[in-house]
Amino acid sequence: MNISTLTNDLGLIIPELVLALGAMAAVLAGAFLGPKSSKWISYFCVVLLLASGLASVHFAPEAAVEIFNSSLIIDNFGGFAKLIIALTSAAAVLLSIDYLTERKLDKPEYPVLATLAVLGMYIMVSSHDLIAVYMGVELQSLALYVLASYARNDAKSTEAGLKYFVLGALSSGILLYGASLIYGFTGSVNFTVIGNSALNNPSVGLTFGMVFVLSGLAFKMSVAPFHMWTPDVYEGSPTPSTAFFAAAPKMAAAVLLARFCFEAFGDVPSLWKDIIAIMAVLSMFIGSIFALQQTNVKRLFAYSSIANMGYALVAIAAGREHGAVALLLFVSIYAISSVGLFGVLLSMRDKDGKALEQLSDFSGLSKQKPMLAVALTVLLFSIAGIPPLAGFFGKFEVFIAAVNGQVVPLAIVLVVASVISAFYYLRILKVVWFDEATNTVIGGLATTRISVAGTTLVLAALTPFIGLLYAAAKIGGNLIR
Repeated sequence: MNISTLTNDLGLIIPELVLALGAMAAVLAGAFLGPKSSKWISYFCVVLLLASGLASVHFAPEAAVEIFNSSLIIDNFGGFAKLIIALTSAAAVLLSIDYLTERKLDKPEYPVLATLAVLGMYIMVSSHDLIAVYMGVELQSLALYVLASYARNDAKSTEAGLKYFVLGALSSGILLYGASLIYGFTGSVNFTVIGNSALNNPSVGLTFGMVFVLSGLAFKMSVAPFHMWTPDVYEGSPTPSTAFFAAAPKMAAAVLLARFCFEAFGDVPSLWKDIIAIMAVLSMFIGSIFALQQTNVKRLFAYSSIANMGYALVAIAAGREHGAVALLLFVSIYAISSVGLFGVLLSMRDKDGKALEQLSDFSGLSKQKPMLAVALTVLLFSIAGIPPLAGFFGKFEVFIAAVNGQVVPLAIVLVVASVISAFYYLRILKVVWFDEATNTVIGGLATTRISVAGTTLVLAALTPFIGLLYAAAKIGGNLIR
């Protein structure tokens, strides 16, 4: 690679360079200034994330460009995903500031780890070979393991981090084994070469490798039957970390899985479509049915996320032509809704400052904090897919993609699972609006209120938001190769 090519390639990864250099600067600032700099470093990382997200859209080329010997691909599909990842991650870091300060956990490491995790996600969504996939996944995962166990004096947080690490290491091993099989049977890790080999010289070994890679990525996306870590990690992790897990990593994993299917095996969908369909059905039903049994709201949201990732898999199963736009639109709206939901959860504290996470703790919320109850209602209706809120348009787009992509049985299962999921969302709202209060709820602080209000307004601002989001998703989805 000559200097000119290297310079051109570096110019196309400005968002990643912003995050990497900014994170190093934040580490040095934290080392010299100490724990008292935590809040300012958090704000600095928020600015970094927003700047990188805007740069990912601004510097995206009109046509897809392969860089660094085709290990990464820069296109509008990845650029759109990076923007949503940056926005939701910035909101999650904002949510963490007051929470960590109150619990005396405010250290510069938290926002820096979140920033480095986002850097890994950026690599994931731009990956064009299996080595880049593994690098991105591991950079994200190593940071997330620490964020899950960040409250070191809390036994549940430590347990969550340990479970996440052990099962995450297992999934990474499965992913790496699958990658080695694919390399062994194709002689390359590049998606284009793998796709040509799958089309012209398919083999049992290549199929096995693809299945292992899909399994490893399914774990990162927390879809059934690889969902076992999700409820425990959601419940045990600090709530800002859970808000982060529920939004940006889901977007990154979904886009990476779609890119792997559409680019590496896009010409032979028969190899992976049935696998994706089975995981979609399992995720939609397991997530929806098990959520009905939960009394802890964080565990309920965990099963809800499993079901929603099943809907995302329906879009992938619909194929590249019909599913790419639907996937971007649905996962974007879901990620934004998730940040708002956990913002509401962070606002649920009693007069002693104790977090309120049980379903019964929401009783009578409408009488104590009516605006918070309204925000929660909008967010839950959106994520349930109730028209005319934003979440309805995301699910509707996935449904249409499934019909057009000739996977009508999945469209039917999507509707049935959505009806089931409406029961547990309505159960929360019944407790909020009709039950008598059992706790005195103290509202969230400034940054929490801003995040909740912002996400609620975005989801309720229907025509302009959905129009812009759909237009951007269509540009990104139509340009995936």
